[in-house]
Amino acid sequence: MRIVVIGGGAAGIGAAGAARQTARDAEVVVFTEYEDVGYSPCGIPYVHSGEIDEFEDLFLQDKQFYRDQGIDVRYETVVTRIDLDRREVRLHSGDAVGFDRLVIATGFEYETPDVPGNHLHGLHYPKNIRRSAEFDKVLDEAKVAVVTDATPLGVEMAGALAKRGLETHLVDPHPWLLSQVADPDIMQPAEASLEELGVTLHLRTTVEAFVGEERVHAVRTSDGELPTDVVVLCPPKRANNRLAREAGLQIGSTGGLVVDARMATSSPGVFAAGEAIEVPQDGTGIPVQGLTGSHAYSQGKVAGTNAAGGGGAYEPVNVPWGLVVGKWSVGGAGFGEKLATALRIPHVMGVGEGISRARYYPGFKKVRVKLLADPRTHAVIGGQLVGGEGIKERADFLAMAVKKRITVEDLAWMENVYAPPIGALVEPLAIGAQGLLAELETA
Repeated sequence: MRIVVIGGGAAGIGAAGAARQTARDAEVVVFTEYEDVGYSPCGIPYVHSGEIDEFEDLFLQDKQFYRDQGIDVRYETVVTRIDLDRREVRLHSGDAVGFDRLVIATGFEYETPDVPGNHLHGLHYPKNIRRSAEFDKVLDEAKVAVVTDATPLGVEMAGALAKRGLETHLVDPHPWLLSQVADPDIMQPAEASLEELGVTLHLRTTVEAFVGEERVHAVRTSDGELPTDVVVLCPPKRANNRLAREAGLQIGSTGGLVVDARMATSSPGVFAAGEAIEVPQDGTGIPVQGLTGSHAYSQGKVAGTNAAGGGGAYEPVNVPWGLVVGKWSVGGAGFGEKLATALRIPHVMGVGEGISRARYYPGFKKVRVKLLADPRTHAVIGGQLVGGEGIKERADFLAMAVKKRITVEDLAWMENVYAPPIGALVEPLAIGAQGLLAELETA
């Protein structure tokens, strides 16, 4: 049995590894258009900032590892067509490679800004690790940088460049950072911290053109022109599904491939995973696309296992998320206030503020918790957090609480670790839940 995987990111490598573990006698072939596979693009901003020493640190394994595992990775090889009738993929060389099972993990592509000058040199899209390494050398000579779009990556890149010492501008058309996932009150202290770091925020501002002859030297915005040495573009991501669409596979409302819980597509023997697909959100069933690397890797494992004849299922998501913004961390899971309101989901909201360690222990940080619950069942449906530390762990816990339909009462009187260096007397999530409980009692 030959299992072909298109794509060498988290989903593709996860699928290839799972397929090899499930069917030891199968031939597993991975096609990637890039020079490398199995690295973390999420770490790129932190190499630029100097917090991670080298780009090589972002690789999960070296190339010999995949050879030793019996995974045939074809580097710098572009798949130009999927022929479902012939059960083969066509390559840019003109060759055809047959498959018994196929896993599509083609990832995402950035939206190219539809403005003049979008072809100029000096515009950088963070994705390919080798292009990022080349761009890092350019940053050694740069003094000013403009980052477009306050997506999670855009916020991380702006912070990284400011830490590197560049005069940094972040341009976004929305009224607050991370507006598609975070509530404005959660982002307020984080925005202030990013500005303290040296980032100038240009919110409610659109990019109108990139200015220059061959190389960009300014960004024209709705609020004036920003001279710059480099531009980092972090626009919204879109599922890279040209091959799948042309092959006739079913595409969903988000632009992602439609898959079932086994990661199977609309064609027998064809699976998909990662940012190329859409999956249902827990509770509503609404399809979502473009999640995190951890989601992509888990989906790839399920796809590869099933492609190799094993069994596995991927459940609807509550999407725990988090990132560092300046000196603060923000995160959440499930529904935030803005999203729940937009979807007209009945909810009651409560807010509480706690601390990450005992109040008398040096270095404790404030943690603000905002929780939402179903007014009828009192089940927690989501929440968001902002604080100095411990946000990631609480977002993970919150996602599980939403998944298991934990009630506000359960959360309000939960047990928690009390150890002065790592935990306060009362857990901040419990304080938030107690605030929400009071709101429910008066609702």
